[in-house]
Amino acid sequence: MRVRNGLPYPLGTTWDGAGVNVAVFSANAEKIELCLFDTKGKRELKRVALPEYTHEVWHGYFPDLRPGQVYGLRAYGPYEPGRGHRFNPNKLLIDPYAKLLLGDLRWHDACFGYRVGSSRQDLSMDRRDSAFVMPKCVVTDTATTWGDDVRPQTSWDNTVIYEAHVKGMTALHPKVPDQLRGTFGGLADSRVIDYLVKLGVTAIELMPVQAFFDDRYLVEKHLSNYWGYNTIGFFSTASRYISPGGGVHEFKRMVRKLHEAGIEVILDVVYNHTAEGNEMGPTLSFRGLDNASYYILGDDRRYYFDTTGCGNTLNLKHPRVLQMVMDSLRYWVEECHVDGFRFDLAAALGRERDSFEPSSVFFDTVRQDPVLSRVKLIAEPWDLGPDGYQLGNFPPGWAEWNGACRDWIRSFWRGDEHIAPDLSSGLLGSAAMFDRRGRRPWASVNLVTAHDGFTLADLYAYNERHNEANQEDNRDGHGDNRSWNCGEEGPTEDPEIRALRAKMRRNAIATLLLSQGTPMILMGDEVGRTQHGNNNAYCQDNEMNWLPWEDIAAEDEAFLQFVRRMIAYRRSSVHLSGKYFLHGRPVNGGFLDVTWLGPSGERMSDEDWQDPGLKSFGLLHCDERRACLLILLNASPEPMEFHLPRELGVPGWQVIMRTETGQWPVWDAIRTPGSIQLAERSMTILEGRGR
Repeated sequence: MRVRNGLPYPLGTTWDGAGVNVAVFSANAEKIELCLFDTKGKRELKRVALPEYTHEVWHGYFPDLRPGQVYGLRAYGPYEPGRGHRFNPNKLLIDPYAKLLLGDLRWHDACFGYRVGSSRQDLSMDRRDSAFVMPKCVVTDTATTWGDDVRPQTSWDNTVIYEAHVKGMTALHPKVPDQLRGTFGGLADSRVIDYLVKLGVTAIELMPVQAFFDDRYLVEKHLSNYWGYNTIGFFSTASRYISPGGGVHEFKRMVRKLHEAGIEVILDVVYNHTAEGNEMGPTLSFRGLDNASYYILGDDRRYYFDTTGCGNTLNLKHPRVLQMVMDSLRYWVEECHVDGFRFDLAAALGRERDSFEPSSVFFDTVRQDPVLSRVKLIAEPWDLGPDGYQLGNFPPGWAEWNGACRDWIRSFWRGDEHIAPDLSSGLLGSAAMFDRRGRRPWASVNLVTAHDGFTLADLYAYNERHNEANQEDNRDGHGDNRSWNCGEEGPTEDPEIRALRAKMRRNAIATLLLSQGTPMILMGDEVGRTQHGNNNAYCQDNEMNWLPWEDIAAEDEAFLQFVRRMIAYRRSSVHLSGKYFLHGRPVNGGFLDVTWLGPSGERMSDEDWQDPGLKSFGLLHCDERRACLLILLNASPEPMEFHLPRELGVPGWQVIMRTETGQWPVWDAIRTPGSIQLAERSMTILEGRGR
């Protein structure tokens, strides 16, 4: 095996048309070997030490290697956990820059750097070779012919996000070929994409697709890590989503097909921790290559500083670790043409130990990057560290999942008191949190449901979580669901309860889509997908999590049509574009951009908002052309007469939609002065034009 010195960049394995350059960062290793395997990854053929060490990068050039070569790494150095070092050359390691992994992890005690069961725990050292249970890396040629691929570049103020799971989206689709169901190829099927287009969404946010493994405790329970928030390879797609023969480029073909339909692709990414867990976790990659550099360690360097709840936290203050994350993000944008990212536990990315810093090295680096600063960036604004909830505190250019708005919508329609003022803020983009430093309403990503929690159907069918299938004695999952079963727990044949549940779903989705900000809809909510009361279905790779394509109930089919019309209405309405925050400013001849109205038709006073039992009010939008949109909400269990505003000189109003029935459009005409009867627990949309 010929080997030359090669270059210390780019990191990873790089095919240049004549050979393969190998470069691996490790500040503390004493030697790193490239281990070559047969095409099936079963037999180790040769080990070659990387000959050069430059700027803490081990490197070599192999003129005889070609794309398709299966390989792994071994790192030599001190095994001294007390000093933060956990080198163990008996453990085959995944290249952090690998673009493709062959095979899956097979759990065995040999995966661990220490002797499992030893009285010395992780201070002991295990000398078994782990290659027989480890996935292997594959040298890849990343060149792709993209042809005339054009990014949709949908403006933020016109964006509607659909949070989906690659497998769950197509696992039950009757017309997608069996071998493509649950894969990138299945998601690229024209019938699936046509469904998204007809629904009206502009972006699909895919739950983690970067390489991850099923946790050992889940495998032993015959469960799996369905959600995928356990990343081990930040450049590689999860092999479980690649169809037979699909290869490394299947993901790229999916992106191109979605782009052709005008749909952006946003990836849910996990750069806050890795799948190696705490000091008792396995040695799979980073821990074995340079534990002291890749992870934030505690004052006692045997242990990890953990703000993620997953055992470790990546050390983004280290320049090489930060480089890895930035290289990964740019890879997905430049090589794979994705349009943005949603960052899991994003508060952890901006931590300086116990404090969150919007100007942390990570956020500043992203902000100045000419590639990443131009794509959509969404933060999940919390972690498990001190002051972990940082909603509204992320820097300009970022959007944030607005969990507060989610809770306001749920609480208001459940009939809770002291909620109306909060909901009014949410309807206008939560300006108190986001209107600063030139940020716009789109920075608030509004949601009613997400993968974590109840589905929309379950939100109005269950008061309590029912997570028994997770085999954790129903102790897992969130306890504060703000749900309401409408009178009976779980499925029911009672027609009145079913009708009420359908109306409550319409109220929730209408509130979401009529709010300023960026709306996000959970996959399957539009067709009544149920998890049977499970609000933490992270380990359920079955029909509980898959989108139902057949046998949809009549009320769910009607709700699908309602959601389509609501999305179309939002995207066509000038009042809901959310380009700027609205603060009740004059726009034309005494008209205000927004006005809050009480049931009397008069402007609401401060005293009105202080009423803890306030459950009925109206939001009036007016533009410079005196076109008006009136949104009336009544969360009371009693019907309400609402007087239409007189002072605008609107000669008549058209009723566009009532959630009471879900019919669309209604087109009932009401002349002013007049009033309208709001059904209990319902919303109504009206349009008018002032003189």
